[in-house]
Amino acid sequence: MLVLIAVHAVVAAVLPALAPRLGRAVWPVAAAVPLATLVWAAALAPAVLDGGEAVERFDWAPSLGLEVVLRLDSLSLLMTGIVSGVGAAVLCYGARYTEEGHGRESALLLAFAGAMLGLVTADNLLVLYVFWELTTVVSFLLIAGRGRTGEHREAAQQALITTTGGGLAMLLGFVMLGEAAGTYRISELVADPPAGGHASAAVVLVLVGVLTKSAQMPLHGWLPAAMVAPTTVSAYLHAAAMVKAGVYLTARLAPGFAEAAPWRPVLLAFGLVSLLLGAWRALWETDLKRILAYGTVSELGLLLVLFGYGSRNAALAGEVMLLAHATFKAALFMVTGLVEHHTGTRDTGRLAGLGRRRPVLLVLAALAAASMAGLPPLAGYLGHEAYFDTFWEAARHGAGTGEEWVLAALAAGSALTVAYAARYLWGAFGDRPGAAPSPAGDPSRDRALGMAAPIAVLVAATLALGVWYPGTEALTEPYAQRLPLQGEKPYHLALWHGPTPALALSAAALAAGLALYRARPALAALRDRAPRAPDAQEGYRRLSGGLEEAAVRFTRRTQVGSLPAYLTVLLVAVLVVPGTALLLRDAPLPAPPLWASAVQVPLGVVVLAAAVVLARVRRRLSAALLAGAVGYGVAGFFLVQGAPDLALAQFLVETLTLVVIVLVLRGLPARFGARPGSPRTRRMRLALSLAGGALFGLLAMVASAARRDPAVSAYYTGHVKEAGSHNVVNAIIVDFRAMDTVVEIAVLLVTAVGVAALIALPSGEFGEGAGGVRPRPPAADRYPDTARWGVPRERWLPEAEDMPPHDRSILLEVVTRVLFPAVLVLSVYLLYSGHLRPGGGFAGGLVAGQAFALRYLVGGRADTAFAGPVDPRVIAGAGLALAAAAGLAPAVFGGPPLAAAVLSWDLPVLGHGEMATSVVFDTGVYLLVVGVCLKLLSAVGPAQASVEEALRGGGGTGGSTAAAGTAAGPSGGPAPTTSDDHGSDHR
Repeated sequence: MLVLIAVHAVVAAVLPALAPRLGRAVWPVAAAVPLATLVWAAALAPAVLDGGEAVERFDWAPSLGLEVVLRLDSLSLLMTGIVSGVGAAVLCYGARYTEEGHGRESALLLAFAGAMLGLVTADNLLVLYVFWELTTVVSFLLIAGRGRTGEHREAAQQALITTTGGGLAMLLGFVMLGEAAGTYRISELVADPPAGGHASAAVVLVLVGVLTKSAQMPLHGWLPAAMVAPTTVSAYLHAAAMVKAGVYLTARLAPGFAEAAPWRPVLLAFGLVSLLLGAWRALWETDLKRILAYGTVSELGLLLVLFGYGSRNAALAGEVMLLAHATFKAALFMVTGLVEHHTGTRDTGRLAGLGRRRPVLLVLAALAAASMAGLPPLAGYLGHEAYFDTFWEAARHGAGTGEEWVLAALAAGSALTVAYAARYLWGAFGDRPGAAPSPAGDPSRDRALGMAAPIAVLVAATLALGVWYPGTEALTEPYAQRLPLQGEKPYHLALWHGPTPALALSAAALAAGLALYRARPALAALRDRAPRAPDAQEGYRRLSGGLEEAAVRFTRRTQVGSLPAYLTVLLVAVLVVPGTALLLRDAPLPAPPLWASAVQVPLGVVVLAAAVVLARVRRRLSAALLAGAVGYGVAGFFLVQGAPDLALAQFLVETLTLVVIVLVLRGLPARFGARPGSPRTRRMRLALSLAGGALFGLLAMVASAARRDPAVSAYYTGHVKEAGSHNVVNAIIVDFRAMDTVVEIAVLLVTAVGVAALIALPSGEFGEGAGGVRPRPPAADRYPDTARWGVPRERWLPEAEDMPPHDRSILLEVVTRVLFPAVLVLSVYLLYSGHLRPGGGFAGGLVAGQAFALRYLVGGRADTAFAGPVDPRVIAGAGLALAAAAGLAPAVFGGPPLAAAVLSWDLPVLGHGEMATSVVFDTGVYLLVVGVCLKLLSAVGPAQASVEEALRGGGGTGGSTAAAGTAAGPSGGPAPTTSDDHGSDHR
């Protein structure tokens, strides 16, 4: 199962790259993956239906109880068949339906299929939630599309907000259930469900997620709005897969929680309301897809009623209807797409006579609609018979618990279903008197045949499920047996049970539905005179608009644009919450020694003196140098305490940070602005600063003295040789705590790209173009053989030739020419020696960053430091990909991810050698740090050049200069922007 999910993800990632070469052929490639999954599930079906199950378990963090457990039982098998079977049909349909964007659309649909496969096989609540939200994200991308209209984006946003909001409530319910039961395994949770008020509250929260995902009223508005998406998306996500996630979760939890206090009332109430009102709304829509959308809302309500009731017979009916709905509703959506393909419209007011011109399409649509209406011998008929019989018997033996009202609502909903099924058929294919023939669309028959074939497969499936009812019962009964009987006899599927009440109810619903459809004109007059019911879509718009207005008002009062105000709020919060807890603790404050070594005394003096002077200086460059002195002093403490790796990293970070800060400061006024505020305000800030510093010092002392358990360092030092290392710090980074490193470097990459995007201007180095980035010209065009100053270019540093002669330093260029390759070699040495002595990928990358900073100081171009023009984002991304690949590689060979192995060899001349595989992971860290350094240096140039231009008045008005000076002030006050200050800064 895990391999199949990974195959879905890998193939989906490759499809966009194959699309330019394969074109429409990428769709069959994508369809082969769910088709292979369907074959795999069919191969396991006999064993699973006989009571067995396939379980795959992957321990992610056993000490924290984090595990990935996938389980295929009878219910998962049923959903896997739906997800994979309908997914393969939709992907084949998309090969002829989709006009452009083949790679993106097929990849997203395949990724969605993989996420749904993970969702229906997950046996862990948290893993299920991850896949649940993945389906939400992919559906957002599919609905919004690329380059589509604002209507598409609004619909995608509504679906995302609604389903994600419900998903967050569901996550809280999952956590409450898992903590109450002591396990997050779904199978264990259902076998021994927790009880009490916490469990009931958790069930309500979980049902909120179910109702939003399955589009139940009044949370249904996102589903009709999503009908702006392509037909492939509607047929798969909104008929067979995504909206079924809530139904599946209900069915999964029903054996354990059907008797919980809020379960049955909530699901019956919302399900029946959605069943009736959804079908009623479908009866009046004029867009074919919206008819089907409101019909889906209605049928999802029916499914929640059947699974939420919690009996064996109701669950059996629910499973049959689940299969039937997936086949007939996906087929009808694809029929709608083909109708639009033939006519160019989905409006029933413009369609007429299509049935005579497309008789085969009419037959396919009629069979699918007949299954939806519950006509024999189709699968829908089996489901209708099953739930009518179930609730007829339950009403007879229900002892006044309301089953008779449920039965009445089901009968009314079935009649409305028949009515809107007739409405769909007549609206799409009927010959209405006086109506003009349907407009002609694309007449190509090859594409129409390719689109009709998947429809025929799904219609044949709904026919086969009805005719071969023993096989349908064999597929559905194993799950139903897990639920108890509610006093009735076990129901068995059949096309003929004799003259039964269920048959009478089916016939009555059919007759009533046809009568309702014939009476639509009279009903329309009554509907127009009746008070208008609240509209869910209008309610959503008002709610979202109110939230946006409230957010604007709140932000206007809290985000005042003053950095000192923000820092004041943060420090006050820290002083109030942790500070109060620290003062109220019973244990006395520890009294550690003032110093452990005499060397710490001068270091402490340097740090404190630099910090005090830093608070008093008025020049930006001086402040930056003093801040660096504080950092160097702290690095000295690390070195004295026996942590050379930390000291090396601290020295390198401080040096590179200082260089970047100074480069940015070149474009700002030399002095800070005047101190704002009254003396009272300054005294308050001083007191707050002193209190904050004292609190952090006390917290550090208390935290270091509060250790109860043995230090983890003993474990690291005892197992460091198993990682093939002699450097404990580096082994922790790339082996023991490698997962932390992956997350940290990913955050570092995202932060660097974000910072660079903020400080780089569109008129800077890359300029504007497609996607906001204009590609750089080739190196031969940017650096011709002769410079613009008439001097032949030097090949090793061509970017310096663009600078005016008076801005160049020959001495610095000579030193850089000697040091640049030497520093790079040193960085590589630190990278590969880090397993044995101080160094590693992070330290080596920072050393390489120093080399590129030196190169930038000479030439002003960080992105040309290599022989060819390499985008820093490519370097950083390659580093992250290499680290991730090195971490996942052990899982391919059956080991845990991020595990390291020691490779050894004996060579005739070189002798014995050893290398840990974690060096590859460390190389990824090195490349990522190098890419981040290059990206920041590349962004600094355009930013500081733009600021300089603004300060000189060349690129804007005086207001720009004032704005730059004001922004530079530490307290929001204006800063001097005189030419003398600016010039002294450059000198």
